[in-house]
Parts: sequence; structure tokens; C-alpha cells
Amino acid sequence: MPDNPTESKRLLSYIIAEWACALKYEHLSPEAIQAAKLFWFDSIGCALGGSQQDDAKILLRHYRAMGGGDGKATAFVSGFKTNPVDAAFLNGHMIRAMDYNDIYWKADPCHPSDLIAAPLALCESEGLSGKDLILATIIAYEIEMRLCEIGRPGVREYGWHHATLSAFAAPVAAGRVLNLTTDQMVSAIGISAARTFCPGAVTAGKLTNMKNTVDPWAGRMGAESALLARDGFSGPEHIIDGKEGLFAVFHHVQYKGQPATFDGEALVKDLPNSTNSHYRILDCGMKSFPIEALSHAPLTAMMKTIKEHKIKADDVKEIKVEVIARAADILGDPHKYRPDSKETADHSLPYCMAVGLVDGMVTPLQFKEERVLDKALIPIMDKVKVVANDEFEALFPKFQPSRVTITTNDGKSHSTRVDVPKGDARDPMTEEEIAVKFTALGGDVIGQDQCKKLQRFIMSIETAKNLGGLFELTTARNG
Repeated sequence: MPDNPTESKRLLSYIIAEWACALKYEHLSPEAIQAAKLFWFDSIGCALGGSQQDDAKILLRHYRAMGGGDGKATAFVSGFKTNPVDAAFLNGHMIRAMDYNDIYWKADPCHPSDLIAAPLALCESEGLSGKDLILATIIAYEIEMRLCEIGRPGVREYGWHHATLSAFAAPVAAGRVLNLTTDQMVSAIGISAARTFCPGAVTAGKLTNMKNTVDPWAGRMGAESALLARDGFSGPEHIIDGKEGLFAVFHHVQYKGQPATFDGEALVKDLPNSTNSHYRILDCGMKSFPIEALSHAPLTAMMKTIKEHKIKADDVKEIKVEVIARAADILGDPHKYRPDSKETADHSLPYCMAVGLVDGMVTPLQFKEERVLDKALIPIMDKVKVVANDEFEALFPKFQPSRVTITTNDGKSHSTRVDVPKGDARDPMTEEEIAVKFTALGGDVIGQDQCKKLQRFIMSIETAKNLGGLFELTTARNG
């Protein structure tokens, strides 16, 4: 046996790198290509809306002050020119800023579109095509989603954020754009992941601007790490399953009396490589509400109930919300009953249920500061009781079950259960439904005519020789 245990087995970084380096556009299934285009359509809509958020404006001001203006990569909406690393971060943050982009939740949650701004920035700066972007996008989804399946339990259960895992996926997608060799790709994974372990504090208790920033930061690290690796910078090959890598450091953590583990074989089992393969991107969902993922099923259930029974806010005595334990923990802790920011409000079941009941809808308008701070909602929020349901726990993550029971002042109770929220891969949003969301987010930013032109460009992006046209269409007329 060699002294170094990492030398006695084929490291997972190499298996992932070899797969990504060998995968070509011609290997992709038509279904995966169509899904990639739909996720880009959804993501750019989210970015147009996200560009108007205060944190996105702060970041743009910061990076303008840091320099730039003559780089080869472009920031959405402003048209600010900079290097691809900063552009990847700015655009990735815009996609994420409203918590309205895609969602996949198994052992851990993830939003793969947080990472795809990195390959976009590199495609633009390297003068590459729409096909190159689609290939890198599908790779990003594949590795990110697999990483979020293999925790036993997920890293979220012992206090870490999934951006920790994103840092392993982001350099693979970015590295494929740069056509890295296998060894360079392995180094890129090592460089990125070594730098981006993220504690769960960013989504626990009172939330701040960092909630929507840590995952795009992992995307940024993916772009920078891929560029460094191309220039010969090295990173640890054993960062996943070798000495003191991801698996080893988490193995020290006890969860319910057992060490935390990962299923390394599942990470690389049956990696897709042909038009007949199943690509993970087909299993990812979209958000029909701009809120935390586990809020979608209970909000869907409540909206169905109040519509069916014509219930008004003044009629309600109590709203009992039964959800899985982690949803109750994340979305129903005491601070969530008095949100004082958009970031806390969109992770607050009491707020989302109360404002949905009063306003009859939950859109980005419901997360404007004046609405979040409206004290008239407090008595309604206090009627929301969030309860963990053990029966539902056993069904997760295959389903996201929730039951909402509304008791009215006249003593009647109305109950609705939802297992699969709208936007889930089993009840997906259509291109037409995404277009409605896209125009709602982008219409005031770039104009409705430009929204339609963008839709046409994105949905035929595989024909684009370069991506200049995309950035022209995502830039607001007034910059």
C-alpha cells in the first residue's frame, strides 16, 4: 500500500474531469438542450428583475469603482464592461438576487442557475458560441445536482450552506468552456473548492445581502479557478475524496450519533454521454413564486383554499401549516414572524402566507420594503402556526408535502394538501408561463418589445455564433 491513501484509488475529481472534458454538444439529448434554453430564459428574466434590487446596485457601484469599463465581458442591464470573473459574479448575483430562480432539493438544496453566469462570461470573453454555452450549462446542472443528492444526510442538516458544494461544480462548467485538459480541470476543482466552504449562518435567523451572494460567489470562483488552471496554477486533486478533502472533513461531524457520509459512487454513476442518456437538468424545477423553495407547496395549498372557498383575511382565525421539519426550522423560527428585510421576508412562511392572504398574490411587489414593514400584517402573521409533520418527513425529498388548514371565525375548517408545487419537474412551467414571469420582471427594465426579442434569441441560442446579441438585448436603453 502506498503511504498516501489518495494514491490507492482513482480520485473522483479525475472521473468528473474526464467526463466533462470528453462531453460534446453532439452528445446532448434534444430534451436537455431545450431544458437548458428554458432555464436560460427563466434565469435572464430573474436577472432583469434582480438588477433592480439594492444589493445588485451596491455591487455594480463597487465594481465600477474597482475599475473596468474596457473588459471583454458584460454585465446585464448596465452594459458595464469588465473582466469575465467580475462579470460572472455580477450577472450570477442578479440571477439570484430575488430568490426567484430555479430550485432542486434532494439531500441538499441548490439553484444551478447561480453558476451558469460564469460559463456565459467566459463564452463572451473567449468569443464562443451558443452551443458552447448550452454544453457548459448542462454540465453545471449535472454536477451541481448530483452533489446535492449524495450527502447522508445533506450538509444543510449540520449547519453548512450548499454553496460549499457549488464550489465543486462551478469550475467544471467554466473549465469546459475554456477547453481545459483533464489535469487542468482537476486543478480548477481543487482551487475553487479549497476556497469556498460556506457556513449556514447566511440562511439562518436574520438574513442579510449575503444570502443571495454566497452561491454566485462560488460561480465566480469557478470562473477564476478555471482561468488560473489554464495558466498552469495547481490545486489539490484529492479535494473531494482524498486526505482531508470534502468527505473526510465532514466525516468528523456526528449526526444523530453517526458520522456524516457521502455516496461517492452515486456522484459519478452513469454520467450522461449520449443523446439517449438522461441528463439531470430535466429533473430541476423553476419557481412560480419569488420565495424560498419549501414555501411553494404551502403557499400553493393556501391560495387554492382561499380561492375555492372565497376566504378573506378578516374571516380567518388560524392558518395551520404542516410541513417537513427543516421547512419549519428555516421558515417558521421566531425571527420570521417579524421580518424587517426582503431577505428575511421571502424566507418567512408567516409573512408569505399573510401577505398572500391579504393581497391575493405573492409577486416581487410583495417584497418591497414598505410592504414588508407594514405593521398591519403582524396580526395576520401571528395567526400562522407552522408545525412539523413526521408523516411528510418520510416522503421528502421525492415529494414536498404540505397541508394548510384554515379555520375561520365561524368555526369552519378548510384543508388542502399539495405534494408537488407548480414549477416542479413533474408539473413544469411552459415557455408561455415563463414568458409571463419574464415580462413581469423585465418589462419595466428593458421594455416589453425587447423582452420578446430576448425570448426569441434565447430560445434559438444554439444558432448564435457569438453572444454579443444577447448582451445587446439585456442592456437597458438608458444603461
